[in-house]
Amino acid sequence: MLRGRWIGMLLLCLVVAGVFAWLGQWQLERAIETDPPPPGVTEQVRPLSDVVEPGQYLAEPLVGQRVETSGTWIPDDFLVVSSRFNDGVEGFWVTGQLRVDERVSIAVAIGWAPDRAAADAAVERLAAEADGRPVEVAGRIISDEGPSVPPRSDPERLDRMSPAALLSRWHDTEQLDVYRPYLASTTATAGLEDISSPAPDEQSPVNWLNVFYAVEWAIFAGFAFYLWYRLAKDAWEREVEEFEDAAAAESV
Repeated sequence: MLRGRWIGMLLLCLVVAGVFAWLGQWQLERAIETDPPPPGVTEQVRPLSDVVEPGQYLAEPLVGQRVETSGTWIPDDFLVVSSRFNDGVEGFWVTGQLRVDERVSIAVAIGWAPDRAAADAAVERLAAEADGRPVEVAGRIISDEGPSVPPRSDPERLDRMSPAALLSRWHDTEQLDVYRPYLASTTATAGLEDISSPAPDEQSPVNWLNVFYAVEWAIFAGFAFYLWYRLAKDAWEREVEEFEDAAAAESV
């Protein structure tokens, strides 16, 4: 181990272990949230424009934040989304395009229906009542679920609450800015049932995934030294074996 070759290997292992230790410290610094949101902050109703801007992703601490906004419904853009559960019961959401500014819209989940017939009836009623007058909408802002591939038997079916997928079926979308998250309305209309949307769980200030990564980097750093020791020991054992074989050959 005192030979130049193995001292050089040890120095290399020290450099590698130092890099791993720095990566572990970097993960630990990001594992603990130094300024976590206060408890119950999502239950304070805030203006939509104060929480997220059109086209922006919703920050993790703001998922489920209660917001309020106003706008006008676009009559032809009430759509039904399948596979929606309300307190464990599968049904349908009726959604709409709420025009909150001149060329800005947000997708709104208006209410829940137990069957498709009730959802379609609500769509007709909402379209008939959309007369261009401003409406107030309050609810929880939730991240886009992402689009899904519809079944071949029903290519028009929507199974995910995705503003991007809804946008492809909306009207009057030229030069339109759209919010990436959607708004789950607190109070349903048009004979629909209120959407069950409980408050999100309080977030832990510790990101355990980052802690796990930090532990991994510490293990990697220790393994670098073990690798050096194992290689040096194997070389020593090989030399001892060769020496013993040579001594045995001379004694014959």
